Amino acid sequence: MEENTGKFLWIDLTVPEAEKIRDFYNAVVGWTWEPVAVSDYQDYNIKTPAGELVAGICHKRGVNENLLPVWINYVIVGSVGESMKACLENGGKLIDGPRKQNEDVFVIIQDPAGACIGLYGKE
Repeated sequence: MEENTGKFLWIDLTVPEAEKIRDFYNAVVGWTWEPVAVSDYQDYNIKTPAGELVAGICHKRGVNENLLPVWINYVIVGSVGESMKACLENGGKLIDGPRKQNEDVFVIIQDPAGACIGLYGKE
């Protein structure tokens, strides 16, 4: 993953009514979806009309309860722990996480201007 450090990996939107917003983007930009099982409900992987996986639309519940209803881009970093520490030392805030995803970990931070971004990589 080192050669990908600094590149955007994924984008997610977390909202109270995921189905409604999923359908909104289907009508507006032609995105389709496939369900992703999460506990006792489903979130959605979002695809272009050609079938390319490009994003996720998630329910604002469970582990996602504290997330803001904004599109969050995830960028690859060499060490999530080091990047999180640098964020806090430079006036940013930790919004969510760290959370494990397979062998990796991710967090959502907020920069001093109030913008949010996800950091994804090794601990």
